[in-house]
Amino acid sequence: MMATNKPNVIVELTFRFALSIIEFTEELESRRKFNMANQLFRCGTSIGANVREAQGAESKSDFVHKCKVAYKEAEESEYWLLLCQFSQNYPFDEKLLIEVENIKKVLGKIISTSKK
Repeated sequence: MMATNKPNVIVELTFRFALSIIEFTEELESRRKFNMANQLFRCGTSIGANVREAQGAESKSDFVHKCKVAYKEAEESEYWLLLCQFSQNYPFDEKLLIEVENIKKVLGKIISTSKK
């Protein structure tokens, strides 16, 4: 909730994930998979945007709410990545799936400890 100069793990994780999603969705677009690219771009970059917004939350409940929204976006990103994995003729990057699972774990921990 407070801005500090020390590293913020979830902010860094979600920012790096968003950059990876941008790259991956460009690959999807190059293969003319525009609908998948659009869906994945929106939710994959939204995780970090919501985490960043949570950093300036007005209250603890506002912080938790924004983290929950980020968690939902991570769930959706995982869904689209799994569709890529199991659909024929779609590229897939296992590293992205691992990253989003890690993000969900960290967000889950943040949410559960912030509720106390």
